Formats: sequence, structure tokens, C-alpha cells
Amino acid sequence: MRLLSSSAVAAVLALSMAGAAPPQAMAQVSFSLSVGFPPPPLPVYEQPPIPAPDEIWIPGYWAWDDEVYDYYWVPGTWTQAPEPGLLWTPGYWGWQDGNYVFNDGYWGPQVGYYGGVDYGFGYGGDAYEGGYWRDNHFFYNRAVNNVSNTNINITNVYSKTVVNNHSQTASFNGPGGATARPTPQQTQIAHQHHVAPTAMQVQNVRAAAATPALRASANHGAPPVAAVAKPGVFKGPGVVMAAKAGGDYHPPAAAVARQAQAKAAHPVSAPLNAVRPGAPASADARVPAERPMTPPKAAAHPSPAAAEPAPTRSEPAQEARRPVPTEAPAEASRPETSRGEKTRPAPPHEAAPAQPRSMTPPPQPRPAAVKPSAPPRPAEKAPPRPEDKDKHPPDAHG
Repeated sequence: MRLLSSSAVAAVLALSMAGAAPPQAMAQVSFSLSVGFPPPPLPVYEQPPIPAPDEIWIPGYWAWDDEVYDYYWVPGTWTQAPEPGLLWTPGYWGWQDGNYVFNDGYWGPQVGYYGGVDYGFGYGGDAYEGGYWRDNHFFYNRAVNNVSNTNINITNVYSKTVVNNHSQTASFNGPGGATARPTPQQTQIAHQHHVAPTAMQVQNVRAAAATPALRASANHGAPPVAAVAKPGVFKGPGVVMAAKAGGDYHPPAAAVARQAQAKAAHPVSAPLNAVRPGAPASADARVPAERPMTPPKAAAHPSPAAAEPAPTRSEPAQEARRPVPTEAPAEASRPETSRGEKTRPAPPHEAAPAQPRSMTPPPQPRPAAVKPSAPPRPAEKAPPRPEDKDKHPPDAHG
């Protein structure tokens, strides 16, 4: 029997992120999921190096997606606490009334009961031995935390031996899994004020739910992204894949049939920064391989040659009958109708429409008016020079 769908849980977390109610008030209500068969065993993986000081390790776990009727792995990750002094109590699956019910994790000043599930890295099934807060800074136990990042300076470290039983990979509490019961102190912690998961934690869950490769039906208990240094970032530095599955995983045949039907009815595309099975990670894995060709846009200001219709076969003869001016106009670009009066230019941004050619030649621009020249004056006889007087022939009457 399903108590609440995963989409409803995401909506509640989104309300707490948006400030619809104080985180402490939201944590007083328990929202859980109920599934008829257990989740896969916890995968075996390494912890990525810590990316920044004062960050807390959130162990990975199996979540449930009711739309595809399948478990999916939420990678372990480093993240900032809502405020200094708070510790994370992981969520866990527990056997109840013939079903497996998920109990949400929360932030609080003490780590409470999480089903006795050995998540590793300080979460050995009881309390937390990975570190503690002092003077608003977190001190790390190097025996269970990867503080070997050379790009940052982690000075608040100590070493305390912790017995890790990696053979216990059960991811639930109940028959066939962990059998621990809550202590009186853990029961008291459960009734204290708690803080809901942060926005980065919710982002990590949503990215995992949208990545088909993280479904148990696809990875068979060995997710390709088992842990990440930053929440929701499933590629690049700081991403760790599972070394192996924690054990065999055999969901019921009825569940497998429902998963196939749900997969066909609810296909899910991988997010941009997530892993998609069978394809290399890319900047945009959802872009189709082929795109329709878009015709080129017409030029905003076509050239006269492009706007003018192509000549026909009958036009060469017509061109031959056009009169050819014997003298180029004085200003061909600005013809004058009369002296001192120029034609008005066309308004800007209003190109004249192209006119189809006809049999009548188009009017040619008038040449500039030429002032008629005065008639030539008669040549005047030059006065006789003194030396030429003797050369004149004698007068016939002399």
C-alpha cells in the first residue's frame, strides 16, 4: 500500500525550501513511502574528498519513484549544514505491517535512530562517529572521512578507530536486514525539534530521480554514480562510481512487469549534468541529432540588381532600340529639371517598388541645361603697322 507518492514528498520539501513554514514546524509531520518489496543492498563505494571545510557527509540511500515503480539511488554527497551545530540523521527503510516504509532523515543537534543501517563513513548503524562541532567549526575523524583534498586546508582533524562491518550491506530494518531497535535516548531525540533537508539535498534527490541510469532496474544495485562531492553534480571531478553491488537484487516478477509498463508510459530524460545510460555525457544530451533547416532571411535592403526582375529573351532587341545619349549629363546622380531646381530625393527607408519592363523605353534623365552661347563676333581688322605702309599696293587711281 502506498502512503504518499514521491511527488508529494518533493512538493512538501519545496514548500519548506520556499519558507512557507519554519523548518522546525515542517519536521514535526512524518511523510513516508510504503513499498511491497525491499530495496537493493547498499552498494560498495568510496567517499570523494571533502570539497570545503565545515561540510557534513550525507550517505547515499535507495529512494522510491512511484511513477516508474522502481527504486533509484540517491548518491552520497558533501553539503553545508543549515546552521553550525546541526548533525544529519539519515533516513531509512523499515518493515511495518507487511510493507517497507521509508522514514525521512532530518537535521538536529544530535543524531537519532536510523534503523541500525550501516551506511558507512561514520554512520555505523548507531549514532555518528565521523566528527563533531566545536566553536562553530566541524572537526573530522580522518579514520572514516576522506580529508585528503590538497586544494583546501583542513586543520580540524583527529583520529579515532571505528569498527566498520562492510559485510552488512542491508539497506533496511526488518526481516533479512538490520535488527536494531531504538534506544530510550534515540526515542527522545525523535521527539525533538528537527530541521528539514536543505535545498541542496533536495536538488540532489531530484537530479537522481531524473537519471534513468540510477534506477535499480538499470544498474542492478551498482549505480554508475554512487557518491559526488557536490549535490546534484553527477559528472566531472568528485564523482565516484560503485565498486560493486552490495549483494544480489531480485525484485518480484510482478514488480518487473509494472516497471516495464511504467517505463513506457513515463519516459524520463536525463538532466543536463547527469549520466545517461548508453551515451557519453554532453552539455545538452536532450538536443535532437537533426534539426530542420531554416530558410535564410531576406535582406533588409536588397540591392537594385536583386530587386530587378530577370531579363527575358525579347529584351535584347528592346535594349537596342533605346536611344543612347551622346553626352553624359553633368550630374547623373542628381539630375536638374531646370537651372537651380533639383529633383526631390525619395523619402528615407522607402524604396521604390520595382516596375516591370514594358515595350516603351523608360524616360531617360534630362541633361543639365546648357546656356546658349552668343554668336561669334566678326573678326576685327588689325591696324596697319608702320613697317607695312610701303608694302601696300599703289592706289589704282593714284
